[in-house]
Formats: sequence, C-alpha cells, structure tokens
Amino acid sequence: MGQVITVAQQKGGSGKTTVAVNLAVAFARAGHEIAVLDTDPQGSMGHWFMTRDEAGDPGMEFGTASAWGAGYECKKMRKSCDYVIVDTPPKVDSDLRPVLRESSLVIVPVATSQVDLWALDSILELAERLDVPALVVLNRFKAGTRVSEDVVKALDERGVSRAAAVLGNRVVYAESLGIGKGVLEMGRGAWTAEIEALRDEVSGLV
Repeated sequence: MGQVITVAQQKGGSGKTTVAVNLAVAFARAGHEIAVLDTDPQGSMGHWFMTRDEAGDPGMEFGTASAWGAGYECKKMRKSCDYVIVDTPPKVDSDLRPVLRESSLVIVPVATSQVDLWALDSILELAERLDVPALVVLNRFKAGTRVSEDVVKALDERGVSRAAAVLGNRVVYAESLGIGKGVLEMGRGAWTAEIEALRDEVSGLV
C-alpha cells in the first residue's frame, strides 16, 4: 500500500500546488509509482496535469474528487502507487477530514509572510486531532530579509515541525507549473537541491 501525502493550508497563494506537483515529479524521477489527486475546485493541479499529458507521457496517474470523496480515491490509488500526492482547497473544514484520515503526512506550505503564519494554526490543530504528522515547508523564501527571519523565529518559538529543506523565491517554479513540468525537468539549478532535499526529507517521514 502506498503512502498518502496531503498538501494543505487555509490561506490561498501559499504554494500548495507548486509543492504538490514538484514532490510528485521528484518522486517519479526517483523511480516511484505516483498518483496526484486534485480536490481543489479551482483545479490548478488538474490544469497542470492536462498540460503535461498533452505534451506526452505524464509519468503518473491523476484523479480528481470533491473533498468528501477524496478519502475513497486515496484508498483506491494507494493500492497501485507508492505515493499519492493530494492538493486541497485553501480552507480548513470538515471536508478536509476524509483525506487527512488516509494521509501519512500533511505538508503545510508557508510563504514568508505574517499572513501565512496567522493561517497556520487551524490546519495544525486539525492534523493533531486526527493524529496525522504535519510538516511546515517554507516556500518562496527570501533569505536575509527581515520578514523571513521573523517567520522562522515565530515557527521555532511555537515548536512547529519544520522541514530543513527550504524552497526559494524563484521564477522557475511558476514557469514550470505553467507548462506542465516540475522544476527538476527544467535543467539543473539551485532549485534542484531544494526539491531533492524536500523529497528525501518527506520520504524519511512516511
């Protein structure tokens, strides 16, 4: 049975889809059987996958489900895949529970802003109630800035489980998403080590 990894955050624009699709590509490139599941009505992951599919072999399975049906889809997909990566709507409510119950890990992207920090508690509390480990991933991180330092300090003070891997504020993440790729398929760069480190860190937790 495969592992379900859910990417969730109450605040929109935190980079959920970016993190989800890049993890999926990273795991696929490491030789794993992958499925991606889009439960967000906005359908960003679905658009990404269809763009990818039109360009050739997507290298992974795809599904979509409303939040209440996501638990069933996860159970089905994990029978044939090593990892199921789930993208979720920018909200935390009872609809998120079914997929979290099937998850081995919930990843919570936090862009470097105080607003993202304010939105963090609800998803962490829900994950704790359902006994699902949560991992905060710093996204669009701008090293050396005051706001980035403040966010890191606030997370450390709250004792939040935070990934050592950090995703930088790089245009390549948006560029690759728009053409149905992950950054690992865009040639080597600083992003290569970022995503590979996150993949390895996540695989060690599930």
